[in-house]
Amino acid sequence: MLRVKWRFFSRFSADPLPMFNEDDEHDLADGVKPLRHAVAKADGLLIATPEYNHSFPGVLKNAIDWLSRGTDSVLAGKPMAVIGASTGSWGTRLAQAALRQVLTATEARVMPGPMLFVARASDRLGVDGQLHDPELTESLSALVAHLGDWITLHNFHGEPSPRLDPSMS
Repeated sequence: MLRVKWRFFSRFSADPLPMFNEDDEHDLADGVKPLRHAVAKADGLLIATPEYNHSFPGVLKNAIDWLSRGTDSVLAGKPMAVIGASTGSWGTRLAQAALRQVLTATEARVMPGPMLFVARASDRLGVDGQLHDPELTESLSALVAHLGDWITLHNFHGEPSPRLDPSMS
């Protein structure tokens, strides 16, 4: 079982977002507002991506555009980590490299490592989508712990995050 240091962990889908259009960026669509609000309130982000045609999906790029554009970007300065899983043998290496490049352009604080490239995900996850591979669970737990440290470093100037639960350290 994966133990997460945070008491609050939310999952969001980019499905309700309309396609980004610079002409409409100041009049946010209803699907954009809750995502922007959640990201603005978050101490940090963990972005998980698949890999399609050697890159990350367009729907993720669309979400990044909605979150980063304008004078009130909610990604600028936001600590985050990137992970990914694919059915292939490269495990999203190219998707993550492309995503890191885009996130750097948004001025997000992307954690440089550790990195997690999950290859042959169908062999490492159960049919229920849950982690059943102890090695992968350990790697993901370590990455999440490093992300907690990264968030603390960049958001709280050495002070513990109010969202970190010290009893789970």
